[in-house]
Amino acid sequence: MTSSRAMTHLRRAVLALALLLHFAALYVPRVPGDGPDLFPGADKVAHVGIFALVVAAALWAGLPARWVVPLALVHAVVSEAVQHVLLPGRSGDPWDALADVVGVALGWAAAALVTRAGRRPSGPGR
Repeated sequence: MTSSRAMTHLRRAVLALALLLHFAALYVPRVPGDGPDLFPGADKVAHVGIFALVVAAALWAGLPARWVVPLALVHAVVSEAVQHVLLPGRSGDPWDALADVVGVALGWAAAALVTRAGRRPSGPGR
């Protein structure tokens, strides 16, 4: 397997893992008696993180931002509606949706920085 193919497989594996974590965090019903948050606002930090992770992983895997970013933004709103209507022990929260949007922006920015850093010339003439 060439280095390029290995990197493609790695990027796809990272995306698959990010999606698995993303959907589990958003759609697994809460069990009554789940403990309190680690700190105030921990759930918002988690929302930012899971959306940033999946957007950055998707862009790193080579999916186009023109599809990834709008889809993630729509999913931010839809996921809160699904949690509110369909999932026991979960509720939709507009602040969670806002945290999701922040995560999308951070994931997009992180992917752009990584891509830009990878394009910089290396060596003594930099």
